[in-house]
Amino acid sequence: MEHRSRELVVLFVLLIANLAVAAQSKEAKIKRALSAAPPSVASGAKVVDMDEKGNMTVLRDGHNGFTCVAGHVGVVGDGPACMDAAAMQWIMDWMAHKPKPTNTRPGIMYQLAGNSDWSATDPWATSGTPHTWAPGWVLTWPFDPKTSGFSDQPKDSGTWIMWAGTPYAHLMIMQKP
Repeated sequence: MEHRSRELVVLFVLLIANLAVAAQSKEAKIKRALSAAPPSVASGAKVVDMDEKGNMTVLRDGHNGFTCVAGHVGVVGDGPACMDAAAMQWIMDWMAHKPKPTNTRPGIMYQLAGNSDWSATDPWATSGTPHTWAPGWVLTWPFDPKTSGFSDQPKDSGTWIMWAGTPYAHLMIMQKP
C-alpha cells in the first residue's frame, strides 16, 4: 500500500508540474528563450516554443537570422537556446535522428542560461544521471578530440567536445561570449 501511495504522489506532482508549464504565459516563455543569448543577438531574434517533435509555435518574429527556443523548465536537455540557421538545421536533424547533421557550415548556439543532457557521450540517451553545464555557447560542427586537441571530458569552464566520436560531436565553450 505504501508503494501505491508513493506512485500516486509522484503522479500528482508530475501532473501539477505539467499544468504549470502549460499555463506559462507567452511573455514568460519569451523571457526564458531570450535569456539564452547575448542582448545584441536576443534583441532581433525570432522566439519560438518547440515541442519534442520539432513543431514550432512562433511567439515573436525576428529579423537577425537567430531563433531562440524557450525550452521547457525541468526537462533534461530542453533548456533555452538561441541559434543561427546552421545550428537550427543541426538541432532539427538531431531531433529527427538523422544519421548525421546536414548543415554545410558551422552553426552557433548560445546557451547562456546553462543547460543539461542525459549524456555527454550519447546523443540519444534518454535516461541516466543528468549532466548539467554552466552558461556558454556551442559550435555545431564535427570536432574530433584526436585532431583538434580539445578534450572530450565535460567541464564547467574552458572548451570540450560533447558527443565525441559521433556525427553529432560539437564544441562546448563554457564561458559567456
